Amino acid sequence: MNTITTSRDPVEYDEPGMGRVQAWPLPCDEDTLWMLSKDVFQKYWKDIVFGMLIPGAAWEIRAPNEPTKVSVLDGYLTVDFGAWHFHICIGHFSGAEEQDAFMRRTGRAELYRVLGRDGAPKSWGLRMFNNAGQQQMTVFLPNPFLTPEQQMADAPDWSRLAMWDWLRETYLDLPADPKDRSGRGFACGD
Repeated sequence: MNTITTSRDPVEYDEPGMGRVQAWPLPCDEDTLWMLSKDVFQKYWKDIVFGMLIPGAAWEIRAPNEPTKVSVLDGYLTVDFGAWHFHICIGHFSGAEEQDAFMRRTGRAELYRVLGRDGAPKSWGLRMFNNAGQQQMTVFLPNPFLTPEQQMADAPDWSRLAMWDWLRETYLDLPADPKDRSGRGFACGD
């Protein structure tokens, strides 16, 4: 197990368009972010949806296949699916002035869960932001209230929290949290 020690206590805040969020900060060094990205995209590519989640837009993308390559070159992470790929600056980029290179780099990464009005979790994910505070990517983790096809489930499937539990244990040294299994459903705007 590649445990990375960070704060065991979440940061809690209200985020426009999402509601109440609990987030556990992750280290933002290149090695940790590369290892995390490899784990997420190579081990769980079939289970995740990823893209951008910003006020006014949600890009929810499914991987068409296992990545052919997850690599880092000149500070840029590349996840290549063959027909298409994406890049995120996670380390030192030598192709820009130092201030510009710093602003491009991931400055905040977090595992998060969104709480419903009842205080129970209803959504789980991973987010990365650059040092300018702009979102680089959101990975929507499997949700027990949604089917793998992203439709509302008739009943919660708590086994869909396995990835969340594994990421918490591996990257935060935290056990599964019973609170994650306390919700009754998922509703946008709740």
